[in-house]
Amino acid sequence: MSDVENDGKLRRAEAAAEKARKKSLRPWYQKKRFAIPIILVVLSGISALNNEGGSDSPSSNLTQSSAAASPSATASEPAADADVSTSETTNTNETAGQRNARGSAESYIRNMAFSREGLIDQLLYEGYSQADAEYGVDAIDVDWTDQAALSAKSYLRSMAFSKEGLIDQLIYEGFSDADAAYGAEASGADWNEQAALSAASYLRSMTFSRQGLIDQLLYEGFSLSQAEYGVGQNGY
Repeated sequence: MSDVENDGKLRRAEAAAEKARKKSLRPWYQKKRFAIPIILVVLSGISALNNEGGSDSPSSNLTQSSAAASPSATASEPAADADVSTSETTNTNETAGQRNARGSAESYIRNMAFSREGLIDQLLYEGYSQADAEYGVDAIDVDWTDQAALSAKSYLRSMAFSKEGLIDQLIYEGFSDADAAYGAEASGADWNEQAALSAASYLRSMTFSRQGLIDQLLYEGFSLSQAEYGVGQNGY
């Protein structure tokens, strides 16, 4: 086998690894199963201290300052505009598990964007039964299409995506094809600029010829014109 063929195989392997990395290497606030339980504990502690100490006490001022500087404020951004209310299906005959699952679902969705499937998975991870997790998610009134848009914007704040790549990421998160497509469109991304950012990211970790970099961006889902623009913005 020639050196050219070996080099081509190596590039394709590196490209596949990079694409897999983009799906798994999420910003800390997207690692829902780890970050949010910690955030909720911190917020609960702050609330308890404020209630005990009063608004004018030194401890209250300290906790308020800490909350303002906490990364949890960033985590709240994606779902800040989400309109979440309890569904009409909520009733006084809820079991304890259903009531708590509903409360957990409301808390999570106020802190970050989720798909319905992703939120159910989060509640299952927290130890709720399948039935209680599904009840809790369906008992709150959430526009999953808006959640897809919020999630798309959140991803674009941390890394570059092509439109196709972002849709794939949202589907991976549990959004429907239609919601994922809407989310990517509603993100308001400049896909030429995203191609330039993606090209710059690749060049920071490995070397490429002009054509090799264009091929890599095409592999990531950028159009030919977007890929050529992105490469051109990085010195080629």
